[in-house]
Amino acid sequence: MQLKLFMLFLLIIPGLSGIAYGHTVDAVGEYRVEIGWMNEPVVSGETNAIEFYVSPLIPCSDIPEPLKCAESQEFQNGISDLRKTIKMKLIYKDESITLPLSPDHNIPGKYYAFVNPTVSGFYQANILGTIIETPISLSMHPPKVDERAYIEFPEPADITVQQMIDGHTALIEDLSELKDSVSTLEESKSNNIGYIGIGVGFIGIAIAIVAIIKSKKN
Repeated sequence: MQLKLFMLFLLIIPGLSGIAYGHTVDAVGEYRVEIGWMNEPVVSGETNAIEFYVSPLIPCSDIPEPLKCAESQEFQNGISDLRKTIKMKLIYKDESITLPLSPDHNIPGKYYAFVNPTVSGFYQANILGTIIETPISLSMHPPKVDERAYIEFPEPADITVQQMIDGHTALIEDLSELKDSVSTLEESKSNNIGYIGIGVGFIGIAIAIVAIIKSKKN
């Protein structure tokens, strides 16, 4: 029985560590740097922030690789006053934005780069500037941004699609009515006043179509 509990414990621990620690760590000179999303899971369309930590890198006599050494350590004794010397450039495919860092007033060495990721996918964070006198030009990758729809319940909050469907249905009905009116006028060979009314109707529908197209783009 004890052996079974021990095996179960070994299976659970890696899963817990993956949930609690979704950050990326690297080393720059004598410093350890770390980034991750402030709110997890991170989803598109919600204001979030990339957390950025800077602390001294404690030398590892038994780990020669700086990256592995940094990964073996935890954030402590953070470096303050880097808000004016470091910027974060967030990149998604061919688009980019430069974000300023806002310091955490309770935790020295911890900073925030606030952003609203509007689409799901993988983003790249380029850290540029200096840590005291050490230049930093580092590309890091925070965890993936997930699609917002997968956590919406009971249905997506964005009803633009349904509004578009309703709008198109109404236009089809109006066009059908106008078609019937034209057929009636042709059969009765009425005067030009009827045709003017039909023309005004078509203009109104054209304006409605333009309005729907603009709403779709927005």
